[in-house]
Amino acid sequence: MKKDSRGSRFLDKFAEVSAKIGNEVHLRSLRDAFALIMPLFILAGVAVLFNNVFFPKIASGETLLNLQYWGNTITRGTLSIAGLVLAPAIGYLLAKNKGFINPMAASIVALSSLIMTNPETVELLLPNSEKAEMFSGVISFGNVGTTGMFAGIIVGLLSVELFIKLSSIKRLEINLGDNIPPAVSASFSALLPAALTLSAVSLVATLLYVFGNTDLITLITNLIQEPLRRVNTSLPGIILIYSCGNLLFTLGIHQTVINGTLLDPLMLLNLNENMAAYAAHKAIPNVLVNTDHFGMIGGSGSTLCLLIATFLFSKMKSSRDVAALSVAPGVFNINEPVIFGYPIVFNIPMIIPFVLQPAIGLTIQYVVTSLGWLNRVVVMVPWTTPPLLNSYLATAGDWRAPLWQLLVIVLGVLLYLPFMKISERILQKQAAMPESI
Repeated sequence: MKKDSRGSRFLDKFAEVSAKIGNEVHLRSLRDAFALIMPLFILAGVAVLFNNVFFPKIASGETLLNLQYWGNTITRGTLSIAGLVLAPAIGYLLAKNKGFINPMAASIVALSSLIMTNPETVELLLPNSEKAEMFSGVISFGNVGTTGMFAGIIVGLLSVELFIKLSSIKRLEINLGDNIPPAVSASFSALLPAALTLSAVSLVATLLYVFGNTDLITLITNLIQEPLRRVNTSLPGIILIYSCGNLLFTLGIHQTVINGTLLDPLMLLNLNENMAAYAAHKAIPNVLVNTDHFGMIGGSGSTLCLLIATFLFSKMKSSRDVAALSVAPGVFNINEPVIFGYPIVFNIPMIIPFVLQPAIGLTIQYVVTSLGWLNRVVVMVPWTTPPLLNSYLATAGDWRAPLWQLLVIVLGVLLYLPFMKISERILQKQAAMPESI
């Protein structure tokens, strides 16, 4: 047998390390939490779309305001409490993934901890008032909404981690005996660990308030969230992270190992900010907020372009058969049949366009959006929404979006075409070679 080349060994090691990182319990819990609360954000996107696109076409004046109240209440219950929902979700899933016996207690600890990190007083602008005033005893949507999402992540992870460690100390466990109902027994078992955890969180909040005149949410937002978001959601950052994720997919490891950990939470934060700004009729702040519409046309690697190229130019029956089976799910951005059936996995010629095409699509999206030739994405649509329609809805009905998306599809077909031909020639030569024993 031939020894593996250095390049092959490097790819194997890269895949192994990436899989371990993606399977790390905290990162896995974070991905699970975002998947759990994703329906809230999709509902918020629908509400924003109706409030600002459909309702104004059928009503005006007080009738319009009454209709929009429906969407406003949905926004308040979804986007405006994103961080508040995320913290207990992460707490619950982290405890569950670590095999902790009482994940619900961990969720409650995470929620309580996040509330403790909120500032004592907030600045509010009252209706019909020109000057903001300071109020105590209130919680601002700004601190528990999209701006506080990263605080919800960090506070949820750290508080629950501390709670689980304290719960493992037998001396802190209160045992009421066997005749006590399980729910009551579990609550008393968690009593001292929860009290110590919340006391520690309160101590940190107090020290920051007394000596720094600040709060933990503000500190996390300014020192961690914003610098990380500026790097990861910049065009170079997105292309680097997304390309690495797609490269992993060609090695048989799902791209969410990288993207779901490093990119999706921050992109979701950008999208939620855009939705909130659009709902409030303010300037839309973020250019790139997802990779679905121009970087995942038909799924990871924009493989719908490959299917079109196959139907138009392939003369190989096996490729056309796989394409015929893959096109229906591909229209809804499900492309595992292509990944493993064409295949893309371990197919050296196909790796190049699979990694390169999404980068081209995202670059085009960034440029045309920055130039004002395409509206910024302000609506979260389900990832299974077919291409052309998804970009139209996501940009709140910008007719130019499907046209730009169609251009990216055409370029993708042209990019995939030569590599598809090379791949088919390799497969034909391999089929003609005698089998070795």
